[in-house]
Amino acid sequence: MRVLGPIGDKILFENEFVRVWSVALDPGARQPWHQHLLPYLIVPLTQGENEMTFDDGRVRQTHEKPGEVIWREPGIPHELLNCSDWQYRNVLVEIKAGARAEQAAAG
Repeated sequence: MRVLGPIGDKILFENEFVRVWSVALDPGARQPWHQHLLPYLIVPLTQGENEMTFDDGRVRQTHEKPGEVIWREPGIPHELLNCSDWQYRNVLVEIKAGARAEQAAAG
């Protein structure tokens, strides 16, 4: 079984609704294998030319631009390789299940 690491470098903010991570990857660096158990948003702070490798062997190229927001669902373990010659940075926002329950109770 693969040992999984954290989703990002550090948690910037957390409450009952969201957990916000900073992610920074130097050129050629890999983010350790990790798994998203919650849906999440990626907000690129720099351009991203990355390669995601999934536990099932799939490989996916990503091309991210500062200012866009990317929605992703929870999924299987993967790692991220920075294929560019610059540092890649993003803010990753996990959406906690509690937020959905709170919203349903309020509605």
